[in-house]
Amino acid sequence: MKLAGKKIALFLAEYYEDLEFWYPRYRMMEEGAEIVVISVEIKTYRSKHGLPAKANRVICDVTPEEFDALIIPGGYAPDHMRRSPEMLRFTYAIHQQEKLVAAICHGPWVLVSAGILKNKKATSFYSIKDDLTNAGAEWVDEPVVRDGMLITSRRPGDLPDFCRTIIDTLASR
Repeated sequence: MKLAGKKIALFLAEYYEDLEFWYPRYRMMEEGAEIVVISVEIKTYRSKHGLPAKANRVICDVTPEEFDALIIPGGYAPDHMRRSPEMLRFTYAIHQQEKLVAAICHGPWVLVSAGILKNKKATSFYSIKDDLTNAGAEWVDEPVVRDGMLITSRRPGDLPDFCRTIIDTLASR
């Protein structure tokens, strides 16, 4: 269990992408990490395809110091997440503390709004490429990109590479 003792924040909002939430959640748990699902309120959220997921902590009640990493799934959820000043502050603070921040598909929208992409190499779903480049990132079309403690990925098909990179990065710290 490569991630025993690690605590990972996993953001959640309405219309999350099913695979991009559940696959990393269970993969990190398989490696021994404690996963804390965080949102703006404790309630059940629906995925793009109607699958329910429940937050177990409220963003206002957590601190970045509690966690080793943050994972941001895609779907339409990041558009809701980026409207939360608390989620943006949390993302920024985790990044400033040089802890791992990982985002997939549309998840990098949160990174854009948190202001942490300037001079970083990153990827995302192709439709938000302009958002990342306008935020100062060098956008590349690769399955997974690691720039320091920032990990980004493009789409559900890249989840094996995305999760492997998260696990390897956290296990080496």
